[in-house]
Amino acid sequence: MSLVTERPAKRSGLGETIKVVVQALLLAILFRTFLFQPFYIESGSMKDTLLIGDYLFVSKFAYGYSQYSLPFSLHLFDGRVFARQPQRGDIVLFKLPSDNSTDYIKRLVGLPGDRIQVKHSILYINDVAVPREATGMFTDPDDGVTYGKYRETMPNGVSYQVLDREPDSFEDNTEVFVVPEDHYFMMGDNRDNSSDSRIAARAGGPGVGYVPFENLVGPAKVVFFSIETGENGFAFWKWPWTVRWSRLFHFT
Repeated sequence: MSLVTERPAKRSGLGETIKVVVQALLLAILFRTFLFQPFYIESGSMKDTLLIGDYLFVSKFAYGYSQYSLPFSLHLFDGRVFARQPQRGDIVLFKLPSDNSTDYIKRLVGLPGDRIQVKHSILYINDVAVPREATGMFTDPDDGVTYGKYRETMPNGVSYQVLDREPDSFEDNTEVFVVPEDHYFMMGDNRDNSSDSRIAARAGGPGVGYVPFENLVGPAKVVFFSIETGENGFAFWKWPWTVRWSRLFHFT
């Protein structure tokens, strides 16, 4: 009498592949929803801190979670859970208040209750000028335009570079803005080329106005990839010449 050992049936190769793909997609969704969201810079409003062609990660948990943390901004709850307040000087990804869907990224300069004004290109917070020191010139590689370059230092010690193409231009002299409760005031580092909180929000227009806390997605943390303007990031065979190697894993 011979003994026959039954072998377990082989699992379908297709079924295993589908299972792995589904697991990978679920992990990617969880990563993007709760940890970090990738974002691509396609405008010059944050030059030269962020350049067109930069790919960066935004922390989704730094300020807690709102509906705009969820895929497709699913409205499952109001307000924020696990809320933590942002800081002056943070570079923040947020949803444009006029449509609650368009992604913008700017520097947070005003907290709730702050008085914000720009006079003769100088930023004032609560009637005190933010220190600004000239650091040289910046020539934009995209259009050849030359800007004055300055270092601003916030009251909390956060320091960063800003560009000013034309001193005393239209947006270099503003009214006094009093930031409402649970709102924030945003400005681009490229001060003469930024649609930000200096321009009132309006439906269908370029303005931003005050940004509600709920609209904040999170702060930018690190540039993980960067490619020269106009190049296709998927054209990996061009990377030796088109990737900005010095910006890889550059912390903002």
